[in-house]
Amino acid sequence: MEKYDYLVIGGGSGGLASSRRAAKHGAKVAVVEAGRLGGTCVNVGCVPKKVMWNAASIAEALHFAPDYGFDVAAPAFDWPKVKAGRDAYVERLNGIYAKNLDVDDVHLVRGYAKFVDAHTVEVDGRQLTADHVLIATGGRPDVPNIPGAREYGITSDGFFELESRPEHVAIAGAGYIAVELAGVFNTLGSNVTLMVRKDQPLRTFDDCLRTTLMESMLQHGVNIETHTDLSAVERAQNGQLAFSTKDGRRLEGYDTLVWATGRVPNTDRIAIENTGVKLDDRGHVFTDAFQNTNVEGVYALGDVAGRWLLTPVAIAAGRKLADRLFGGVANARLDYLDIPTVVFSHPPIGTVGMTEEQAREEYGSSVKCYTSRFTNMFYALSQEKAPTVMKLVTVGATEKVVGIHVIGMGADEMIQGFAVALRMGATKADLDRTVAIHPTAAEELVTMR
Repeated sequence: MEKYDYLVIGGGSGGLASSRRAAKHGAKVAVVEAGRLGGTCVNVGCVPKKVMWNAASIAEALHFAPDYGFDVAAPAFDWPKVKAGRDAYVERLNGIYAKNLDVDDVHLVRGYAKFVDAHTVEVDGRQLTADHVLIATGGRPDVPNIPGAREYGITSDGFFELESRPEHVAIAGAGYIAVELAGVFNTLGSNVTLMVRKDQPLRTFDDCLRTTLMESMLQHGVNIETHTDLSAVERAQNGQLAFSTKDGRRLEGYDTLVWATGRVPNTDRIAIENTGVKLDDRGHVFTDAFQNTNVEGVYALGDVAGRWLLTPVAIAAGRKLADRLFGGVANARLDYLDIPTVVFSHPPIGTVGMTEEQAREEYGSSVKCYTSRFTNMFYALSQEKAPTVMKLVTVGATEKVVGIHVIGMGADEMIQGFAVALRMGATKADLDRTVAIHPTAAEELVTMR
């Protein structure tokens, strides 16, 4: 039996951050991981996705280059070359993560962990135990249980395995993964159909964001099939994919189907039933505000806990937990309110705080919103225009800012600083008193009237 102070199950962003912080506090730490270090984000998520988004953004810039006087011949995109470079970059990151564990004296145990009891796991015949155990096993893409779904479809994981750009792509889903992949495929030259079960994608986002994104996607050639719920997938006689829908329609003519219909937590492969830890009906681990489960000395964070499935959230929660357990900071915990996020769609979205709908539900008639819609100066020399839309959601007599929502060029970079202002309790007057930086898109957030 190998004894540790802290046993971390899962080598993703949250688990690695927590393990390293605990080791720096002097704890004896082990991380159990069978796959590539870095978890979803580094290997099949935000990092390689951003590489592909960057490639698509360059394609967009090339499209507008003639407007700025550049004589650009028809550029050819080399998908295999980008894939090779992207995969090499990810592999280098895997090595950096392993090196960092060595530097911090964290013991890496390779293999799949299965719980023997709440404080003991078995990995390939070895038993490891600890007073403090963290479940940070992440999640994986979900695939609906319909005929042909797994046989003929891929997930976002499979997107990163594609060796070439498909010509006709169907993406089933309405969340951020669906719209991000739709934007990348479309901008790089694929014919894309986005199939959503209701009337719009990104239904939990502010209306100004989801409406503007849908308008922009349609304008740029993405076909959006609303109220479309697939019931079966098959290979037609011509070799292409065909779909049946629950309302009796048949959709044909696709060579690739990507499922982006949500994610499920990895709690079904670790014998968690041997711990007594409570799960919700989706398999997520129940935790309190301090990442505690219902079993003393067992904790969970990141995607497996089902709150804010974002890499920086898992990292911050993991470090706070280690500070509390081993650093003497008794009340250390992550505040899950007003977390900023970006959707790397085309155009990108940056958002933090309450939507207008959420604010009106909580604050009623004291809500006042300021909105702006304009064309970024980038398009000054082009006949083609794309809107930028911004909204400030304020409440009360002081007009405290409780929501900031931006869609358009640069939204992904500008939201971080404004998120700081929101968390510090900024009012509309505080933004008004800030001198604008001209000419930028961001200045509109401090000049709204």
